[in-house]
Amino acid sequence: MAEDAAGGARGAAVTDSAGGDGPATTDPESIRRIVREYGAWAPVYDWFARATASVGGVRAGCVAALDLDPGDTVVDFGCGPGVNFPALREAVGPDGRVVGVDVTGPMLDRARALVERRGWTNVSVVRGDATRPPISRADGALATFVTSLFPDPYAVVARWCDLADSVVVANFAPHGGRVANAALGAFARLNARLFDFEVGDPLGQLEARTEASRRALVDCTDEVAVEDYVFGTIRVQAGRS
Repeated sequence: MAEDAAGGARGAAVTDSAGGDGPATTDPESIRRIVREYGAWAPVYDWFARATASVGGVRAGCVAALDLDPGDTVVDFGCGPGVNFPALREAVGPDGRVVGVDVTGPMLDRARALVERRGWTNVSVVRGDATRPPISRADGALATFVTSLFPDPYAVVARWCDLADSVVVANFAPHGGRVANAALGAFARLNARLFDFEVGDPLGQLEARTEASRRALVDCTDEVAVEDYVFGTIRVQAGRS
């Protein structure tokens, strides 16, 4: 991982993969599950994420909610193949830094390839567990469709609030109409192993994790803004200190 973190990040400190203090917030089996399930469909996800990057304005809304300034450092937790990198890099400018963090090797391989192909010298990729961030300080932190995977999103988001002035999370949420919620439910059931659903109510579990993320932002930041996208199936929550 040392070569991944080489170059570091302006305004950020990159630590080892166990970063942060206190007990781990996700057990090893959960991490293995995410690595196994997420990594298995990396090629399909890479294509799908790029093809839908601008759909519904979700990613653009997330970057806008971060309210980044040129020269800032932003961390993209669960960066996957790097779909958020272009917009984040544009927001921080040539003097800023973008640090992508992911625990899944195949996803990081694609993120690295993207960075190398584009020649982005101010984008770094680090393999690490987002629940124990390998970053100790940044101006902003973004996580798109990541906290929906965690059994304890509150603890994870609260930790991110300790290291960044602005934290934005996009969650799957059943806040749409009947048809939109039915589509989200079908998607959740199709990916039940990835989300680690243990109950027969996937929409209820997604809602609980989205609400836990919101409570963490409310408890740990000074102001919180919430906006729904894609017929109410995606909720973007932003906290600023």
